[in-house]
Parts: sequence; C-alpha cells; structure tokens
Amino acid sequence: MISNTKEDSSDSDPANINKFADVGLRTLMAFVGIAILSSGTTLLREGNVGLDPFTAMNTGLAAKINTGLGNAQLMVNLIIFVLILILDRKKIGIGTILNMTLVGYEIQWLSSAYKMILPNSINIFTTVANLIVGLLLFTLGSSLYMGANLGVAPYDAIAPIASTRLHIKYRSARITQDVLFMATAFFIGGAVGFATIIVAFFTGPLITYWDTHVSEKVKQGITNFSSTPSFSTAGKQLASVGKSSYYTVRRAYELTEQTQRQLSNYSNQELNDRIERTRNRSKQLGQVYENTQKQLRLLQGEADKRRNN
Repeated sequence: MISNTKEDSSDSDPANINKFADVGLRTLMAFVGIAILSSGTTLLREGNVGLDPFTAMNTGLAAKINTGLGNAQLMVNLIIFVLILILDRKKIGIGTILNMTLVGYEIQWLSSAYKMILPNSINIFTTVANLIVGLLLFTLGSSLYMGANLGVAPYDAIAPIASTRLHIKYRSARITQDVLFMATAFFIGGAVGFATIIVAFFTGPLITYWDTHVSEKVKQGITNFSSTPSFSTAGKQLASVGKSSYYTVRRAYELTEQTQRQLSNYSNQELNDRIERTRNRSKQLGQVYENTQKQLRLLQGEADKRRNN
C-alpha cells in the first residue's frame, strides 16, 4: 500500500494542483493539529507535570495580571507577532494566525471541561497517564500544524530569525530561547515542571516520528486529492493513510512482543551485550534518520515554494 502512495505522488504535477483545495485542506490540517496540541497541553496542565516554556510563562503572567490564559497568551503572541512582521514576515502564514489566536483559549476551555468531567482526580496514576498521553498529543499536534507548512507560531519563529541574524546555530538559539522563557516562567509562578524540561529539550524525536508516520502521509494525501479533487480520491487517500498507520503500529507491536519472548533466554552477559549493541545501533540509525529527514524537509519546502509561485 505504501508503494501505491509513492506512485500516486509521482503523478501529482504541482502545476495541476487545485490551489483552493490544497490550501483549504492544509488549513484544516493545521487547525486539527492545533486542537490536538491544545488537548495535549491541557492534560499536562491538569496533571500538574509542567507545560512547555512558552505556555508555562503565560500561565504565570495570566495569574499576575488576573486574566485568563487565552487573553495572556494572545497578548504575548501579538507582541512577538509585530516583531516577526518587522524582522521576517515570510515566517507568517495562516497557521501563524490560527496558532496565536486559538491555543490559549482552547487550553483554557479544555481545562474547564477536564475539571468538570474529572474533578479532584489527581493521583499517581492520572499524573502518569496525563504526562504520557499529553506528550504524545502535544508532539502529534505540533507535527500536524507545522507539517501543513502554513507558517509557524510566533514563539517558534524567534529561534530561526535569531539564528539567521546573529549567525548562530539554530539549536543554540532555540535552547537559549527555551531556557530564558522557562526561567521567566519559574520566577513569575508559571507551571514549570518535569514536562517543561522534556518539551523543551527531548520532544524532537517524537515529532520526527509523527512527521514520518502521520503528517507526511496526510500531506501527501492532500497533494494527491488536490490534483484530482473528488469523493473517490478522498476515500482512497484516507484509506491509504489509515492502512499505512495500522501496519506501522502492528509491526512495532510484533517486534516488541518478539523481543519480550526472547529476553528470558538470555544470560546476564548476553543481555548486557545485546543492550550495548542495540544502543550503538540506535545511535547510528538515529543520525542517519535525522540527516534523511533534514534532506526530505528541504526538498518538500522547495516543492511547496514552486507550487505556490
């Protein structure tokens, strides 16, 4: 089924794509991604495990000025938005507007709904569940909204602009940015916790996983549908994405189950050797995977530019 998807993508000539359908569906993709991201952030917030540095700072600010998270986050976003408008307006798109106006209010509304449905439910089990599910949803939502290539959130535009203008590595700029916002959140009483550190420094691999297994397939489906818009094409693309996702999850489960069956047969020395070999192989594959993903994003970005011109 995956090979059929690739064949379809090769037949999709950017010149023949219906731009109205393409932009409309990518806007929907960004909208859904933002809703999922907000749901994940809500679980992290209600589990009292900490929020991403930006939202953590905004929760502290909201408490200081006695307003809701939605108002506080929108206010900060507007300030950053004006700076981006001056420094690099190419970073702005429909996704930027959706993210800066919706996320804070969605978290605020979903938090109220959570408290109504699960009042006084905090315990070790709900905390762990909120942390795990919250991080999964947060990274999936981030992957979808960024994968739509319709602009990034004002906060996410800071590091790329700083990297370009200050001639420093993007990673250094982003880490500095996250640390500064995290410190600000801590000093003004924001929701800083274990998840804040995870989101700031360790969610990259999860987002990359969702990029490969979900977002890129959704975007390819949008491209294929936009070439020949019809209900039949939409059904085929949805089926393709669904089957690919199902086989990915099933294969991962089978490999995990097989490994678990073999564990009991290893001696202590064999187990340690397997751990070391697997760790080294994982590092090597991770480096290859990251390089491949960078090349893929560059190619997709160039294709998007040509399609939109």
